[in-house]
Amino acid sequence: MTTVGLSAREAAAAIRAGEISSQELVRDCLDRIAEFEPTVQAWAHLDRDYALAQARTADDIRKSGGVTGPLHGVPVGVKDIFDTHDMPTENGTVLHAGRTPMHDATAVALLREAGAVILGKTVTTELAVFAPGKTTNPHDIERTPGGSSSGSAAAVAAFMVPLAIGTQTNGSVIRPASFCGVIGFKPSHGLISRHGVLRQSRHLDQIGVFARTLDDAALIAEALVAYDENDPDTRPRARPPLIETAASEPPVTPLLAFVKSPVWDRADESTQAAFEELVEHLGEAVAEVELPPAFADAVDWHRTIVEADIAKSFAREYAIGRDRLSTILREMIERGRSVLAIDYAHAVDGVEFLKRSLDEIFEGYDGFLSPATTGEAPVSLDSTGSPIFCTLWTLCGAPAITLPVFQGPSGMPLGAQLAAPQGGDARLLRTAQWLVNRVNEK
Repeated sequence: MTTVGLSAREAAAAIRAGEISSQELVRDCLDRIAEFEPTVQAWAHLDRDYALAQARTADDIRKSGGVTGPLHGVPVGVKDIFDTHDMPTENGTVLHAGRTPMHDATAVALLREAGAVILGKTVTTELAVFAPGKTTNPHDIERTPGGSSSGSAAAVAAFMVPLAIGTQTNGSVIRPASFCGVIGFKPSHGLISRHGVLRQSRHLDQIGVFARTLDDAALIAEALVAYDENDPDTRPRARPPLIETAASEPPVTPLLAFVKSPVWDRADESTQAAFEELVEHLGEAVAEVELPPAFADAVDWHRTIVEADIAKSFAREYAIGRDRLSTILREMIERGRSVLAIDYAHAVDGVEFLKRSLDEIFEGYDGFLSPATTGEAPVSLDSTGSPIFCTLWTLCGAPAITLPVFQGPSGMPLGAQLAAPQGGDARLLRTAQWLVNRVNEK
């Protein structure tokens, strides 16, 4: 598989040591894309010559003894809702065709600062909501890759690129990662700046990463953590040691809370059986926890907030081009326009109650274990699947990660999701590595 089989961490180390060049790695990724893009269709914008030019610059910097960052020369895919000053950002809609921002999103600027090569822009669903783009699942092109970060998950799964970034307002990182069999990590709300990223909801929008190893997820996530005065939900704080903590041994055996949640009946029978087997294998390291009754309102509160916020965020698109919006998005906007202020305020207050409740429950556990999705990727390219098992953690701004530890009845990937208290990102990564090791003992 040439250099595309390297992890991002391995590739970065090999480039620093002069064992491979960034140009070699990028060229191999581009060749891989040329082979599989006709069926996977993960890319919204890709310029082979420009990608190689970035790699050549990275190689020149290293050869001249210049400063190299943690991702120096490593290619990264960027979801096509992050502004890029040198590439189109069209947000998955014909209404933004040809849009060319003047500045990078903060996350993209941080990737460049870390030395990454911005390989291209990956496909998103329409305005990062539900209407699918052109991408298929690399494991079965008749199945959805999930959404809305469909191209990012598929590109990493197909070994087109070692790393990619995306966003999650409901389940748009965790779901496609689970369906495509890669690691999807959504850090805490406010840890990574959203400046320069298409806004749906200030309350709910969060940035996440895709990788094939936990080390790589920690590597790229740590590079993206920074205070940004342009995002009012970021805060000045010490950067959490994600890489170091993820690679460390837990001081004691973690204790996980297995949370079926009020939507357990939405999981396929095979998914329920897989988790029952996992819980049995983990033995005393896991305990089933039933959430208080208030958590049954989480899905409705999320819907109220996201639809009202989408109606506000996409008011211009609705006004000038509602006939060119998908039916599902147009109907969400119309429902959002009718949300009462009292209902919106009640939902926001309810979220704060859920956050406090989770903090109390989390005190006794190292992570909450739950399905990432209802089951395998559906055999459909007209739907991106259900995000229902991601909703609670997104609503509460909790860090979450999906690990490709299962196979469904059709041999498709199936993820196990871990969540932690807001701010517990480093510990979550360490617990996730412990869980992967325990599963591999089977």
